[in-house]
Parts: sequence; C-alpha cells; structure tokens
Amino acid sequence: MVIKTKCFGEVEIDDGKVVEFETGLLGFEQYKRYTLIFDSSSEEQPVISWLQCVDEPTLALPVINPFIIKEDYNPVVEDEVFKSIGDVNDENLAVFIVLTVPANIENMTANLRAPILINSDTRKGCQIIVENQEYQIRYEVYETLVKNKEKEE
Repeated sequence: MVIKTKCFGEVEIDDGKVVEFETGLLGFEQYKRYTLIFDSSSEEQPVISWLQCVDEPTLALPVINPFIIKEDYNPVVEDEVFKSIGDVNDENLAVFIVLTVPANIENMTANLRAPILINSDTRKGCQIIVENQEYQIRYEVYETLVKNKEKEE
C-alpha cells in the first residue's frame, strides 16, 4: 500500500505494518490507522520514529522508546487496558512515548504520562494515561539524548 505523508512524501508500506487504534489517539480520536516509519538509510532502527497516520498525511507524531530516556520507566497500567489490544508479553509489546519538538530543539520534551502501547502480534494499539503521578507530561529529554549519543561514539 502507498500512503501519502507530509514529511516523507509517498511511502510504500506493507499492509501488515498498519496498526489499528480502536479509540484513536488522544486528541486525534477520529483517526484509527497508523504505521511506524523512520528516515534512515542505515539497517538499524533510529532512536526517533514517526507514528504516521495512514489516512491523514499531515498527522505524524515523533515517538521514542521511553527506556532510552528513562531506564527505570515503569508505568502503572490496569490489566483492563490490554483487553483492547490482545494478550501481551515482553516479545510482542512495544511501548512508545510522544515527543514535542519545538523550534529550539533543546526544549524537546516527552510525555511520560500517556504512552502508546502496540501489540505487534495483533497489530492493535492504544494510548493510555498512566497512574504514576511522578511521570511528567513535559519531561525534558534533550540532554539525555545528547549524553546517550556521546556514549555510543
């Protein structure tokens, strides 16, 4: 399937890479189908990916694995939440958090309170609000990303 995107133009994706969000995402409840894409010529997956809406070219959210910026990330999630995406385990559950990237990239933040959960087996996802009061909606991440990059080099 070919989808149109604002950031990447037309992109060919496998139908099996489409994730269905039964209730949409927070603020975008009317859009249900998304795919993960990234701009990289290397074989390895980049740190930041895009959760691209299949049906709306201008809707793409930068997302990141929360453990990259907060190693001890451990959201409290009610078991009831998982019913909409199917049985999950360490192998089929992918967790992402949405980034906000302003003009001054040093002010980049991540929303630790509203992770996106994706079951790779069922290709179903949901976005939830976690009960952990210590997790910020605007958690500053720029310095952590810079330090992580320096460690890799």
